[in-house]
Amino acid sequence: MEKIARSLAGLHLPRYQELPQMGLYLEQTATYINEALAPLENVHLTSSMVSNYVKHDLIASPKKKLYSRQQIAELVFIAVSKNVLSLADLREALKLQRSSYDTETAYNYMVDELENVLAYVFGFKGEPADVGHEHGEYKTMLRNVIMTVSYKVYLDKYFAQFTGQEEE
Repeated sequence: MEKIARSLAGLHLPRYQELPQMGLYLEQTATYINEALAPLENVHLTSSMVSNYVKHDLIASPKKKLYSRQQIAELVFIAVSKNVLSLADLREALKLQRSSYDTETAYNYMVDELENVLAYVFGFKGEPADVGHEHGEYKTMLRNVIMTVSYKVYLDKYFAQFTGQEEE
């Protein structure tokens, strides 16, 4: 159990201002997001997934083949949430976010909440902190998605560790 917890100790996801300011090409975008989310292990995107999210209008089309900071932020949310939400629910979650907050505010809240809830789920603190100042529909929805994602990450790591010990 300690080894599982240590795998996320000190997790820091990039805040909006830390995301690349210059646009990234498709492969660079997928690589950047996968590197940022690597500690979560089973949370990743492929280039074809990104293209499909554009095709299905989850995110805007890249301009001159470059993905902006805003698109990268939305793709991080999609990468984190896609294992627990359907494509239709991802679309609705993004629609709710866009009608509630600008991308920078929503993204920073999402990564703060993810780090907060992961610390709770992995036993670094007794209960999750109350992140943010408002208590609206978007915040409630996002907290529930993040809780589900966090428990999924925990279970994935637990079973990977368990399976690894069985093979030894």
